[in-house]
Amino acid sequence: MAQVCELCGKGPQFGNNISHAHNVTRRRWNPNLQSVKSVTNGATKRVKVCTSCIKTGKVVKG
Repeated sequence: MAQVCELCGKGPQFGNNISHAHNVTRRRWNPNLQSVKSVTNGATKRVKVCTSCIKTGKVVKG
């Protein structure tokens, strides 16, 4: 399942877990995606959108 916002295209970021003994393993930070009913082109559609897009009002809920 792709962790990508359908409006802004925000996806996961990658980095390292670093333990106290400095063991390094790869990890990822996923965006906070929510499934929201949105009005697009006059029709309601369920989209996966990040919370920053919901907060800024880029999504018209319906």
